[in-house]
Amino acid sequence: MSKRFVLLSLVGVVITTTGCSEMGVKAWERETLAQQEMSLINEPVESSLNDHVYFSKEASSGGQGFGGGGCGCN
Repeated sequence: MSKRFVLLSLVGVVITTTGCSEMGVKAWERETLAQQEMSLINEPVESSLNDHVYFSKEASSGGQGFGGGGCGCN
């Protein structure tokens, strides 16, 4: 009974670990994911405001062309 349990456990671990081996975006899938309809926030103004709030709170600057100071005054 214990050999059977070990074998089933091993098969379960192999199946679980190989199921995660295909993570990531393939080169031919990037075109579809880069479309405007695929973004979580579809409104450009709302996206810009969310970026500003995020970078202001993080006290960092991103690639969006504005700086952050941590206080939100930029």
